[in-house]
Amino acid sequence: MSAVATGTANLAVVVDGKALGDDDARAFWARFSAYMESHRGDLAGFAKQEGFASVHPETGPRGAVLVASRSVPQRAYTTAPSRPDPGESRSTGSAKIHGPGKKPGK
Repeated sequence: MSAVATGTANLAVVVDGKALGDDDARAFWARFSAYMESHRGDLAGFAKQEGFASVHPETGPRGAVLVASRSVPQRAYTTAPSRPDPGESRSTGSAKIHGPGKKPGK
């Protein structure tokens, strides 16, 4: 996934499953930031302005990600969920915390 470095964080934009290039991602983030400064929490308004059905902020292994969609409906603005690294396993991580073969509470 292409990500734009801004200081210490990387910012990425994914539209319908496809990552935007650095310049487009940087411009999208700039528009998002400006819009949210004036319209706190109005993700649906920003999505509509950009021609999308929804825009959802997420956190990925390399930094913040805006996920835009032309078909997925807008959800309420909540804490950004984590977006797994495409190369990582989607396990719950229980083995990392409790040791291999052990379940929580056992």
